[in-house]
Amino acid sequence: MKFNFSKWHGLGNDFVIVNGLEEKIDNYNEMAIQVCDRYFGIGADGLVVILPSAVADFQMRIFNSDGSEAEMCGNVTRCIARYVFEYGLTNKKKITLETKAGLIKPELIFMDDVLSTIRVDMGEPRLKRGELPMVGNEDEQVVNEVLEIDGTEHRITGVSMGNPHCILFVDDITGINLSDIGAKIETHAAFPKKTNVEFVQVLNKQNLRMRVWERGAGVTMACGTGACATLVAAVLNGKTDRQATVELDGGQLLIEWGSDNHIYMSGPAVEVFRGTYL
Repeated sequence: MKFNFSKWHGLGNDFVIVNGLEEKIDNYNEMAIQVCDRYFGIGADGLVVILPSAVADFQMRIFNSDGSEAEMCGNVTRCIARYVFEYGLTNKKKITLETKAGLIKPELIFMDDVLSTIRVDMGEPRLKRGELPMVGNEDEQVVNEVLEIDGTEHRITGVSMGNPHCILFVDDITGINLSDIGAKIETHAAFPKKTNVEFVQVLNKQNLRMRVWERGAGVTMACGTGACATLVAAVLNGKTDRQATVELDGGQLLIEWGSDNHIYMSGPAVEVFRGTYL
Protein backbone atom coordinates (compact mmCIF):
# COMPACT_ATOMS: atom_id res chain seq x y z
CA MET A 1 0.00 0.00 0.00
CA LYS A 2 1.43 3.36 -1.06
CA PHE A 3 0.88 6.58 0.90
CA ASN A 4 2.72 9.78 1.82
CA PHE A 5 3.81 10.35 5.41
CA SER A 6 5.78 12.66 7.66
CA LYS A 7 8.00 11.52 10.54
CA TRP A 8 7.85 13.65 13.72
CA HIS A 9 8.97 13.46 17.32
CA GLY A 10 8.21 15.14 20.61
CA LEU A 11 11.30 14.77 22.83
CA GLY A 12 12.23 11.54 21.03
CA ASN A 13 8.74 10.03 21.29
CA ASP A 14 8.40 9.49 17.54
CA PHE A 15 5.46 9.07 15.19
CA VAL A 16 4.59 8.47 11.57
CA ILE A 17 1.89 11.00 10.70
CA VAL A 18 -0.46 10.44 7.76
CA ASN A 19 -2.89 13.01 6.39
CA GLY A 20 -6.01 10.86 6.22
CA LEU A 21 -7.85 13.69 4.51
CA GLU A 22 -5.87 12.80 1.38
CA GLU A 23 -4.24 9.40 1.95
CA LYS A 24 -6.01 6.03 2.20
CA ILE A 25 -5.02 3.19 4.56
CA ASP A 26 -7.19 0.08 4.65
CA ASN A 27 -6.26 -1.26 8.10
CA TYR A 28 -4.72 1.16 10.59
CA ASN A 29 -3.90 -1.52 13.17
CA GLU A 30 -1.96 -3.74 10.78
CA MET A 31 -0.25 -0.80 9.11
CA ALA A 32 0.91 0.55 12.48
CA ILE A 33 2.77 -2.70 13.17
CA GLN A 34 4.43 -2.57 9.75
CA VAL A 35 5.47 1.07 9.58
CA CYS A 36 6.57 1.30 13.23
CA ASP A 37 8.99 -1.63 12.90
CA ARG A 38 12.46 -0.14 13.38
CA TYR A 39 14.16 -2.77 11.21
CA PHE A 40 11.69 -3.48 8.41
CA GLY A 41 9.56 -0.31 8.46
CA ILE A 42 9.97 3.41 8.98
CA GLY A 43 10.40 3.04 12.72
CA ALA A 44 8.25 4.83 15.30
CA ASP A 45 6.41 4.53 18.60
CA GLY A 46 3.11 5.01 16.80
CA LEU A 47 1.16 5.68 13.61
CA VAL A 48 -1.10 8.74 13.76
CA VAL A 49 -3.81 9.58 11.24
CA ILE A 50 -5.42 13.00 10.77
CA LEU A 51 -9.10 12.72 9.85
CA PRO A 52 -12.11 15.05 9.51
CA SER A 53 -14.21 15.76 12.60
CA ALA A 54 -17.77 16.93 13.13
CA VAL A 55 -16.95 18.37 16.58
CA ALA A 56 -13.40 19.74 16.24
CA ASP A 57 -10.99 21.13 13.67
CA PHE A 58 -9.55 17.64 13.13
CA GLN A 59 -9.79 14.10 14.48
CA MET A 60 -6.61 12.37 15.61
CA ARG A 61 -6.37 8.57 15.79
CA ILE A 62 -3.30 7.05 17.42
CA PHE A 63 -2.07 3.49 16.90
CA ASN A 64 0.75 2.06 19.01
CA SER A 65 3.61 0.06 17.54
CA ASP A 66 1.85 -3.16 18.58
CA GLY A 67 -1.25 -2.21 16.57
CA SER A 68 -3.45 -1.27 19.53
CA GLU A 69 -5.27 2.05 19.49
CA ALA A 70 -4.50 4.64 22.17
CA GLU A 71 -7.04 7.09 23.53
CA MET A 72 -4.63 9.99 23.72
CA CYS A 73 -0.98 11.04 23.44
CA GLY A 74 0.41 14.35 24.62
CA ASN A 75 3.60 14.39 22.56
CA VAL A 76 1.88 13.67 19.27
CA THR A 77 -0.75 16.32 20.04
CA ARG A 78 1.99 18.93 19.82
CA CYS A 79 3.27 17.35 16.60
CA ILE A 80 -0.19 17.34 15.02
CA ALA A 81 -0.79 20.97 15.99
CA ARG A 82 2.39 22.05 14.24
CA TYR A 83 1.79 19.70 11.30
CA VAL A 84 -1.68 21.00 10.40
CA PHE A 85 -0.48 24.61 10.68
CA GLU A 86 2.74 24.23 8.70
CA TYR A 87 1.18 21.98 6.04
CA GLY A 88 -1.53 24.58 5.45
CA LEU A 89 -4.46 22.50 6.67
CA THR A 90 -5.44 25.41 8.95
CA ASN A 91 -4.28 28.95 9.65
CA LYS A 92 -5.37 28.74 13.29
CA LYS A 93 -2.76 28.90 16.04
CA LYS A 94 -5.31 27.57 18.52
CA ILE A 95 -6.97 24.38 17.31
CA THR A 96 -9.19 21.62 18.66
CA LEU A 97 -8.50 17.94 18.19
CA GLU A 98 -11.03 15.15 18.61
CA THR A 99 -9.51 12.12 20.36
CA LYS A 100 -10.87 9.03 22.04
CA ALA A 101 -10.19 10.85 25.33
CA GLY A 102 -12.30 13.84 24.28
CA LEU A 103 -11.42 17.27 22.87
CA ILE A 104 -7.83 18.46 23.28
CA LYS A 105 -6.78 22.07 22.63
CA PRO A 106 -3.19 22.79 21.53
CA GLU A 107 -1.89 26.30 20.87
CA LEU A 108 1.18 27.37 18.88
CA ILE A 109 3.06 30.08 20.81
CA PHE A 110 5.16 32.45 18.70
CA MET A 111 7.76 35.03 19.79
CA ASP A 112 8.87 37.52 17.10
CA ASP A 113 7.21 35.33 14.46
CA VAL A 114 9.28 32.30 15.53
CA LEU A 115 7.60 29.26 17.09
CA SER A 116 8.59 29.24 20.75
CA THR A 117 6.63 26.32 22.18
CA ILE A 118 3.38 24.42 21.85
CA ARG A 119 1.06 24.62 24.86
CA VAL A 120 -1.70 22.06 25.16
CA ASP A 121 -4.79 22.20 27.35
CA MET A 122 -4.93 18.51 28.24
CA GLY A 123 -8.22 18.79 30.12
CA GLU A 124 -8.94 17.62 33.64
CA PRO A 125 -7.24 14.61 35.25
CA ARG A 126 -9.49 11.69 36.17
CA LEU A 127 -8.68 10.30 39.59
CA LYS A 128 -11.30 7.70 40.47
CA ARG A 129 -10.68 3.98 40.03
CA GLY A 130 -13.59 3.67 37.65
CA GLU A 131 -12.09 6.39 35.45
CA LEU A 132 -8.58 4.90 35.29
CA PRO A 133 -9.85 2.10 35.10
CA MET A 134 -8.60 -0.02 38.00
CA VAL A 135 -10.28 -2.80 39.93
CA GLY A 136 -11.87 -1.96 43.29
CA ASN A 137 -14.32 0.67 44.50
CA GLU A 138 -14.87 2.78 41.38
CA ASP A 139 -15.40 5.99 43.39
CA GLU A 140 -12.12 5.80 45.32
CA GLN A 141 -8.85 7.47 44.40
CA VAL A 142 -5.61 5.50 44.17
CA VAL A 143 -2.95 7.48 46.04
CA ASN A 144 0.18 5.84 47.49
CA GLU A 145 -1.53 2.45 47.38
CA VAL A 146 0.28 -0.88 47.60
CA LEU A 147 0.56 -3.02 44.45
CA GLU A 148 2.39 -6.33 44.78
CA ILE A 149 4.64 -7.54 41.97
CA ASP A 150 6.55 -10.81 42.36
CA GLY A 151 6.25 -10.63 46.12
CA THR A 152 7.50 -7.03 46.33
CA GLU A 153 5.22 -4.19 47.43
CA HIS A 154 5.26 -1.04 45.29
CA ARG A 155 3.52 2.22 46.18
CA ILE A 156 1.47 3.48 43.25
CA THR A 157 -0.75 6.43 42.38
CA GLY A 158 -3.30 6.17 39.58
CA VAL A 159 -4.18 9.03 37.21
CA SER A 160 -6.03 9.05 33.91
CA MET A 161 -5.41 11.73 31.30
CA GLY A 162 -7.94 10.01 29.06
CA ASN A 163 -5.53 7.07 29.09
CA PRO A 164 -4.42 5.17 32.22
CA HIS A 165 -1.23 5.89 34.16
CA CYS A 166 0.36 4.19 37.15
CA ILE A 167 2.98 6.37 38.84
CA LEU A 168 5.68 5.09 41.20
CA PHE A 169 8.02 7.41 43.12
CA VAL A 170 11.55 6.04 43.53
CA ASP A 171 14.73 7.21 45.27
CA ASP A 172 17.04 6.39 42.35
CA ILE A 173 15.57 6.20 38.87
CA THR A 174 18.81 4.82 37.42
CA GLY A 175 18.29 1.59 39.31
CA ILE A 176 14.91 0.75 37.72
CA ASN A 177 14.64 -2.06 35.18
CA LEU A 178 11.94 -0.52 33.00
CA SER A 179 11.51 -3.49 30.69
CA ASP A 180 10.95 -5.89 33.57
CA ILE A 181 8.82 -4.11 36.13
CA GLY A 182 7.13 -1.83 33.60
CA ALA A 183 5.84 -4.73 31.54
CA LYS A 184 4.57 -6.54 34.62
CA ILE A 185 2.65 -3.53 35.90
CA GLU A 186 1.24 -2.74 32.43
CA THR A 187 -0.43 -6.16 32.27
CA HIS A 188 -1.26 -6.52 35.99
CA ALA A 189 -4.76 -7.81 36.68
CA ALA A 190 -5.53 -4.62 38.62
CA PHE A 191 -5.68 -2.76 35.29
CA PRO A 192 -8.40 -4.22 33.03
CA LYS A 193 -7.33 -2.04 30.07
CA LYS A 194 -3.62 -2.27 30.93
CA THR A 195 -1.73 0.88 31.92
CA ASN A 196 1.18 3.17 31.17
CA VAL A 197 3.81 3.09 33.91
CA GLU A 198 5.88 6.07 35.09
CA PHE A 199 8.85 5.88 37.46
CA VAL A 200 9.60 9.24 39.05
CA GLN A 201 12.43 10.68 41.11
CA VAL A 202 11.63 13.95 42.87
CA LEU A 203 14.56 16.36 42.47
CA ASN A 204 12.88 19.27 44.25
CA LYS A 205 9.50 21.03 44.44
CA GLN A 206 9.76 22.29 40.86
CA ASN A 207 11.65 19.48 39.12
CA LEU A 208 10.92 15.81 38.50
CA ARG A 209 12.88 13.12 36.65
CA MET A 210 10.63 10.58 34.91
CA ARG A 211 11.09 7.43 32.83
CA VAL A 212 8.23 5.62 31.17
CA TRP A 213 7.02 2.23 30.03
CA GLU A 214 4.21 2.94 27.58
CA ARG A 215 1.25 0.64 27.14
CA GLY A 216 1.50 -0.97 23.72
CA ALA A 217 4.91 0.53 22.91
CA GLY A 218 7.35 -0.34 25.73
CA VAL A 219 10.19 1.95 26.76
CA THR A 220 9.95 5.34 25.02
CA MET A 221 11.98 8.54 25.22
CA ALA A 222 9.04 10.59 26.47
CA CYS A 223 5.32 10.49 27.23
CA GLY A 224 3.32 13.72 27.36
CA THR A 225 0.25 12.36 29.11
CA GLY A 226 2.62 10.51 31.45
CA ALA A 227 4.35 13.77 32.36
CA CYS A 228 0.95 15.34 33.07
CA ALA A 229 -0.12 12.38 35.19
CA THR A 230 3.21 12.51 37.01
CA LEU A 231 2.71 16.12 38.12
CA VAL A 232 -0.81 15.31 39.33
CA ALA A 233 0.48 12.32 41.28
CA ALA A 234 3.30 14.40 42.76
CA VAL A 235 0.85 17.06 43.96
CA LEU A 236 -1.51 14.46 45.40
CA ASN A 237 1.39 12.98 47.35
CA GLY A 238 2.61 16.40 48.55
CA LYS A 239 5.90 16.19 46.67
CA THR A 240 5.80 19.21 44.35
CA ASP A 241 4.11 22.50 43.58
CA ARG A 242 1.33 22.65 40.98
CA GLN A 243 3.80 23.66 38.28
CA ALA A 244 6.99 21.75 37.61
CA THR A 245 9.45 20.77 34.91
CA VAL A 246 9.40 17.07 34.10
CA GLU A 247 12.69 15.78 32.72
CA LEU A 248 12.29 12.75 30.46
CA ASP A 249 14.89 10.72 28.56
CA GLY A 250 14.24 12.88 25.48
CA GLY A 251 14.09 16.31 27.12
CA GLN A 252 11.90 18.50 29.29
CA LEU A 253 8.21 19.40 29.48
CA LEU A 254 6.69 22.18 31.57
CA ILE A 255 3.51 20.93 33.26
CA GLU A 256 0.99 23.04 35.17
CA TRP A 257 -2.12 22.00 37.10
CA GLY A 258 -4.17 25.16 36.75
CA SER A 259 -6.72 26.69 39.10
CA ASP A 260 -9.38 25.62 36.57
CA ASN A 261 -8.37 21.98 37.28
CA HIS A 262 -7.00 21.63 33.74
CA ILE A 263 -3.52 20.31 33.03
CA TYR A 264 -1.36 22.40 30.70
CA MET A 265 1.67 20.92 28.93
CA SER A 266 4.28 22.97 27.05
CA GLY A 267 7.05 21.57 24.88
CA PRO A 268 8.51 21.15 21.38
CA ALA A 269 7.51 19.21 18.25
CA VAL A 270 9.96 18.47 15.43
CA GLU A 271 9.58 17.14 11.90
CA VAL A 272 12.36 14.70 11.05
CA PHE A 273 11.64 13.83 7.42
CA ARG A 274 8.85 13.11 4.97
CA GLY A 275 8.46 10.48 2.31
CA THR A 276 6.33 7.89 0.56
CA TYR A 277 5.67 4.45 2.04
CA LEU A 278 5.67 1.78 -0.64
